[in-house]
Amino acid sequence: MATTVNQVYVYKGLDKKGAKVEGEVTSSSPSLAKAQLIKQGIRTKNIKKKPKPLFGGKGKAVKPLDIALFTRQMATMMKAGVPLVQSFEIVAGGTEKPQLASLVRTIKDEVASGTGFATALRKHPKYFDDLFCNLVESGEQSGALETMLDRIATYKEKTEQLKAKIKKAMTYPIAVMVVAIVVTGILLVKVVPQFAETFSSFGADLPAFTLFVLGLSEWAQAHWFKVLIGIGVGIFAFSKAKEKSLAFRIALDRLTLRLPIVGVIVYQSIIARYARTLSTTFAAGVPLIEALTSVAGATGNYIYEQAVLRIRDEVSTGTQLNVAMDKTKLFPPMAVQMTTIGEESGALDDMLDKAANYYEEQVDNLVDNLTTLLEPMIMSVLGILVGGLMIAMYLPIFQIGQAV
Repeated sequence: MATTVNQVYVYKGLDKKGAKVEGEVTSSSPSLAKAQLIKQGIRTKNIKKKPKPLFGGKGKAVKPLDIALFTRQMATMMKAGVPLVQSFEIVAGGTEKPQLASLVRTIKDEVASGTGFATALRKHPKYFDDLFCNLVESGEQSGALETMLDRIATYKEKTEQLKAKIKKAMTYPIAVMVVAIVVTGILLVKVVPQFAETFSSFGADLPAFTLFVLGLSEWAQAHWFKVLIGIGVGIFAFSKAKEKSLAFRIALDRLTLRLPIVGVIVYQSIIARYARTLSTTFAAGVPLIEALTSVAGATGNYIYEQAVLRIRDEVSTGTQLNVAMDKTKLFPPMAVQMTTIGEESGALDDMLDKAANYYEEQVDNLVDNLTTLLEPMIMSVLGILVGGLMIAMYLPIFQIGQAV
């Protein structure tokens, strides 16, 4: 059975009032595209397949931050009273990413043909997870879609900000260390051999440190290609093991939490995500048991994912949320206490929101402190690596100078 491939078509025509309109529509054929436009009240005069761009290829991929921006724009449009289908077209026309524009227009066409918003989103699981779709569906059913989109947008923005902070903490030291390793490798392979040729004419014993560096240089010259292949294979094996092996993922998540400094940042970010996700879903009217199911996958750590599922099971038997959280011994006393206050006052979503804000601020402060702490340490490591190599090469020269 042949598969149907959707194409983007460019059209010009007249709307119900006789005004000229033009735009894009996604369909499997020109005739079906015309039928979709007729349902929207548009009589087409000209329709043709959208030409592919001469340069630029497929364009930039759609990222989670783009989805957050899309959600915020949709919430703003709907709050301003713009109809849903027209909001899609405005958002698609305002984006500079062709792939995002195509995605939005595809959803628009599905909604315009009578498909529910949440149902249309579920056809694109790569960009919209179950939590996103469930919240949109809740908004559609309650008749408060614009309010729900606003909450989802806030949730996505806060989540992406938190991810950016974690990346900031990890990227800087890793990037500097990679540069240090590359520079050291270049020195060993290209610079040190030049000194070795000079030392061969000295006819004197070389210092032990210099001999060690020369030996390291010879090894690097002989095996540098194998080292690069080994690094590549190691990275590939690591990513595959993380993807395929549950035991490896559990061990990695447990190790990450135990790392000095970095483990504290990861721990605080997990608590922040837990509180933010549960606050958003509970405020949307999702029952607590269902909300906890969504929260488990949002923690981003297998240890806490299983803990949240145990909390869900406890709550389903009548145990209070704060008691179930305390039993896991994985949540800080402050988070448990704020949950207790929220349950007793009937404002659980509000207290969880405040808890999320607090732990997000903690992550922000920890990242700033980590960067400040690591800068002198990284500079020291760079100095030792590069400076040590230079000292090893100049020691024999110094010895000859002293002998003369």
